[in-house]
Amino acid sequence: MNLSRLDLNLVVALRALLEERNVTRAGERVGLSQPAMSAALSRLRRHFGDELLARTGNAYELTPLGVALRDRSATACDLLERVFSSQADFDPAAETREFTLLASDYGAAVFGAALAHALHEEAPGIRLTFQHPAPSVEENTAALLSTVDGLLMPHGVIDGFPCVDLFQDRWLCMVADDHPEVGDALTLDLLARLPWAVYQRPYDAPVARQLSMLGISPRVEVSVQTFQLLPHMIEGTRRIGMIQERLARRAVRSAAVRVLPCPFEAVPVRQAMWWHPVHTQDAAHIWLRRKAAEVGATLTGDSGEEAASAAPAPEAGPDPIPT
Repeated sequence: MNLSRLDLNLVVALRALLEERNVTRAGERVGLSQPAMSAALSRLRRHFGDELLARTGNAYELTPLGVALRDRSATACDLLERVFSSQADFDPAAETREFTLLASDYGAAVFGAALAHALHEEAPGIRLTFQHPAPSVEENTAALLSTVDGLLMPHGVIDGFPCVDLFQDRWLCMVADDHPEVGDALTLDLLARLPWAVYQRPYDAPVARQLSMLGISPRVEVSVQTFQLLPHMIEGTRRIGMIQERLARRAVRSAAVRVLPCPFEAVPVRQAMWWHPVHTQDAAHIWLRRKAAEVGATLTGDSGEEAASAAPAPEAGPDPIPT
C-alpha cells in the first residue's frame, strides 16, 4: 500500500466510527458534520470492500472485519499521536508531560518508586503513570509498546525490541517464621513436598519455569497476580514461595515470614525497560531512558540487612542507551 495516497484523517474517522457505532456521535467526537462523517464511512467501505458497520434494526453492529479493525485503529491513532508529538529538544525542568510505563507491582514498587523520587525535584511537571501489562504482552508486544512510553520487564519474556538494562536482582525462598519443617536451610526435597504460593501471570511464571528445569512440579495452593501479596499468603502456613530480594526486604517487615537462599542456582532477575523503536530518537524518551539508567545504577549492588542470610547479590551495570 502506498501511504502517500492514503488520507490519514480516515484513520481517526475509522476509530471513531468503530468505537461509537453511530455516524452522528462519531462525527461529534472528531469535529465533523453528519454528512462529512457519512462520506468518510463511504470511503472506508470502498477501501476495505466491507460494510464495517451493518445496520441491525435501529442500531449498527460491527462486521467481523470491523471488530478486527477496532483495536488496530485505536493502536494506529495512538502511534500516530506519539509520532507527531515527538520533540527535538526536551527540558525536564520546564516541560509538562505524562509518561506511561507498564510494570508489575514488583517493577513499580522497586524501580518505579525510585524513579518517581528522582523526578520529584528535577522534573516537577512530569507525571508518571504505572499500569499492569496485559496478559497478551508476549503476543502483542509491538501493539502494546506503541501505546505507552516503556515496559518494565525482566529479560527472558520478550525480545526483539530496544531496551536499557536497569538493575539485577535475585530470587529468594520465603517461608513462615514458625514453619514446622524448615530450619536454617531448604532442600530440593522440601521444595517438592511443601505446598506453594506463587505469582502467576500468564506471561511470567518464574517458579514454574525454574523448578521445571529441576524436575520439580510445585504443588500450588495459592496463585496471585501481585508479588506483594505472597508474604501474606505464606505467613502462618506450611507454604513456600519465591520472591525477589528487594521485595523480600519489605516483606519481612510487613509479615511474619523469613527468607532463605534457594537450594539451587536460581536464574537472576535482569530488569530492563523496553520501548517501541518509534521512540528511539525522541528527545523526551532519550531523557527518560537516561534518567532510568541513572536510577537503575543506584539500585545495582544494593543489599539490605533483612536479606543478610543469603549470599551477596551479584552486581550488574546498566547497558549504554541507544541514541
